[in-house]
Amino acid sequence: MRALLFSCIVLLTGCAHTANDRWSGQDKAQHFIASAMLAAAGNEYAQHQGISSDRSAVYGLLFSISLGASKELWDSRPEGSGWSWKDFAWDVAGATTGYAVWQLARD
Repeated sequence: MRALLFSCIVLLTGCAHTANDRWSGQDKAQHFIASAMLAAAGNEYAQHQGISSDRSAVYGLLFSISLGASKELWDSRPEGSGWSWKDFAWDVAGATTGYAVWQLARD
């Protein structure tokens, strides 16, 4: 797991085409809400597959965050809007919120 995290950090720091965006806006809200919904859906799907609660949480979080990273990678193409660490931060915040809400709803 540590090797995967390290690899992702090394690969993502090489994005030469970055966005010059703000921390707020409709775009950020969309990143947050979509990531929250994807994390909750990933958790629920894993739970229905018979995976334990702890492991389903990992699947849900990784599912959501990996889709957010993929979207930013797509944006970092030369014809894209550029990699946005701010968008990615909102993705991570949304994923963790979605996980928390999913956990609270289960209890």
